[in-house]
Amino acid sequence: MKPSPRVHPLPLLVAALLGASATAHAAPSVSRLTPPSELFSSQRAAPVIARFLPSQRFDLQATVRPDSSGQATTQSITQAQFLIDGKPVATTVALRSCSTGCLKDIPTNASIATVRAVSVDAPGVHTFSIVAKQTDGQSVTATGNFEITPLLAGGQKVKNIIILLGDGMGAAHRTAARIVHGGYAQGKVIEPLAMDTFPVTGMVKTASLNSIVTDSSPGMSSYVLGNKNNNNEEGVFPDDTIDAFDNPRIEYLSEYLHRTQGKALGIVTTADVFDATPAGNAVHTSDRGAGTGIVDQFLDDRKLTGLSVLMGGGRKWFLPANTPGSARSDKNDYAFSATEAHTSEIVKRWGAAPGRMDTQRDLIAEFQTAQFHYAADKTELNAVDARKTKQLLGLFAFSNMNVALDKIDGRRGKKTGITGSVVEDYGFPDQPMLDEMADKALQVLSNHDKGFVLMVEGASIDKQSHAMDSERWMLDTIEFDRAVKVAQDYAKAHRDTLVIVTADHECSGAALIGGSMLKDDALQEMARQKGVANLRDKVVGIYEKAGFPQYRIAADGYPQTTDIDFRLLVGYGANADRYEDWRTNATPQRDSQQPMAQQHPQKAYPANPLERDSAFGDYLVTGQVPGSSAAHTATDVPLSAFGPGAWAFTGVMDNTDVFFKLVQATRGVVVPDLFGSKPKPGKQ
Repeated sequence: MKPSPRVHPLPLLVAALLGASATAHAAPSVSRLTPPSELFSSQRAAPVIARFLPSQRFDLQATVRPDSSGQATTQSITQAQFLIDGKPVATTVALRSCSTGCLKDIPTNASIATVRAVSVDAPGVHTFSIVAKQTDGQSVTATGNFEITPLLAGGQKVKNIIILLGDGMGAAHRTAARIVHGGYAQGKVIEPLAMDTFPVTGMVKTASLNSIVTDSSPGMSSYVLGNKNNNNEEGVFPDDTIDAFDNPRIEYLSEYLHRTQGKALGIVTTADVFDATPAGNAVHTSDRGAGTGIVDQFLDDRKLTGLSVLMGGGRKWFLPANTPGSARSDKNDYAFSATEAHTSEIVKRWGAAPGRMDTQRDLIAEFQTAQFHYAADKTELNAVDARKTKQLLGLFAFSNMNVALDKIDGRRGKKTGITGSVVEDYGFPDQPMLDEMADKALQVLSNHDKGFVLMVEGASIDKQSHAMDSERWMLDTIEFDRAVKVAQDYAKAHRDTLVIVTADHECSGAALIGGSMLKDDALQEMARQKGVANLRDKVVGIYEKAGFPQYRIAADGYPQTTDIDFRLLVGYGANADRYEDWRTNATPQRDSQQPMAQQHPQKAYPANPLERDSAFGDYLVTGQVPGSSAAHTATDVPLSAFGPGAWAFTGVMDNTDVFFKLVQATRGVVVPDLFGSKPKPGKQ
C-alpha cells in the first residue's frame, strides 16, 4: 500500500487564515513575493535566485491584491503572515495600503505586507510563504525559496578587504592603459600595469536583476550584497511603492562585517560620493539619484556600516540649501513615519536612522561633530595626520571630480580650459589624484584594530567612455591603476589583506582597432581636409599597420602628451553618433551634474560628442545606440585578485559570487580544488 504524504500541522494563526471562508467571490492573489524566486514566478525550484549568509539580514515582502470581481471591489486585505519552512516568522507584519503611494498598475485596495530584518542560520535551501486573508475570509498562499550559503572553516583569516572598482572598465580599457603607460618592445610589454601583476584573474558575469545590461547600482551592489538589484536600485529588492527609501533591504558586506566582526568601512571615489558605486556599498534606495537622502544615510547610518572614510566629490549635497553650489532638496530626501509600521519597522528592526526633511542641514559640520576630520582640497588632505585620525571626510568638488588628464594638465600649468585650466574653470584647482586619496584612506583605516573594507572607485573610466572621449578614459584607467599599486603595496606589507580589482560592467563596447598610420602633423592635415576618405581610409592602420604606439611617460607617471605620432585608435561597439578626428579633445564634455554647469565658463564646454567634435574633421561615425551617449554592454569583465584568498576568484563567476568569497576569506581562507572537488581549508 502506497503511504500517504506526510502532513505538517500549521500553527493556529496560519490555520485560521487558511480556514473555511465564503466562496461567493474569488480568492485574493499575490503579484509580487520578495526575495525574488523562480519558485514563485515560474513554479520551478531552481535556480535559486536569492542567497544569503548565515545570520545575514533581509526583508520579506508581498504585494497582495484582493478579489476584484463582481461586487468584490470593496474587498481589502485584513491579515497576513509570513512563514519560513512552514514556521511563522515571529515579528511584526506591516500591512501598507495602496490607497496612495503605490505604482499605477497596483489596485488601490491592494496591500503590501512586509517583515523587516529577518535572518536564517541553517545552510541550505529554504522555502518561505505568505498567507493572506481578505475581508470576506478568502485566503491566498504564495511560496518562494532562498538559499543560505554556508561558511567553511579555513586557515588564515583575512583582516582587511580592498575592492578596487574601475567603473565601466572592460578588458579593452585595461589593455589600452597598458599600451599607453607600459609600452611594447617587439610584442612584449615593457612595464605591466599593477593589476596585470596580480596572480589570479577570472571573469565576472554582470547582469542585474532585471536586465542583461546592468547600470552601476546593481553592478556594484551585487559584489557587496550577494544578491541582484534592479537597475537604478542599490541595497534593496524592487517593490510596488513610489517611495525611494522604503524598499525591502538586504544587509551589505559593510553592515554584516561591522555587525559580526567590528570592521570599518572606507569609500573613495573620483565621482560625486552620492553616485551609484559609492552609495552601492552603504545606502538602501530604489533611486540612485536621490542625492540628499543618500548622503544623509552615509552619516546617519554609520553605526550600521562602520563608515570611517568618505572621499570624493559631491560637496553640493552637504551644503545647506541657498548656499552657493548647494543641491539639497526635500524632493530626494526621506523621513520614515513613526506611525506607519511599513517604515517605522526599518528604524526598529534595522536600527536605521528615521531621517528628516532638512534642506538647511550643514552635513559637513555634522560629520565634524561626529569626529570626522574634514579636508576640502589636496593641501588639506596632505596635512591630515593619519596617525591621529580614525575618521576622515574629503569633498574635493561640488559634484564629480575632474578627470586625470585635466587634473594633470592643471598641475603642469597647461591652460586647456576656457579661461584657464579645466580644473580652474570648474572651481577646484587643488584636487588630489585617486592614488593619493587611496593612500591616505589606508593610513586612516589602519587605525581600526578589527580591520576594514575599503572600496576605491575609478569613476570616470565609465563617464568618459559614455562620452567616447578615449584619451580621458585612458588616463583615468592609468590613474586607477596607480591606486591599484597603492593597494597592492599595502597588501604586501600587511599579509592579512585581500585585494580585488574589477569593474561593475563594461561601458561603450570599447575596441582597440589599431594605430594611426600618420604622424600627428599629418593627422591634423587630414582633419583639415575632412571626411571619411581622409580620416578613416588614410589614418586607420589595422593588423601589422597598427604597429606599436609609443607614448612617453613623464615623471608624474602620465604621458607627456596623448597627441603622439602613430597613436592608438579606439572604436566603440555601443556608441552613439559622434564626429571623430582621432586627436585629444581640448576640453572635456560639460558635466551636467555640476551646479555651475549653466554658468560661464562651464556653459561654454561642449554639451555632447556631436557638439564637441563637429568642427574638427567632419568624419561622422554612426552609432548603434540612440541618444548622444555610449551605453553599457552585457560583456563579462575581468577580476584580478591578490593576497590570501585570491585563488577563490578563478574561472567564470557571477557578480554575486564575489560577496560570498570575500566573507569566506574573513572567516578563513579556503583553498579551492581546481579539479572540482570540495574546497579544502588551509593557508595560502
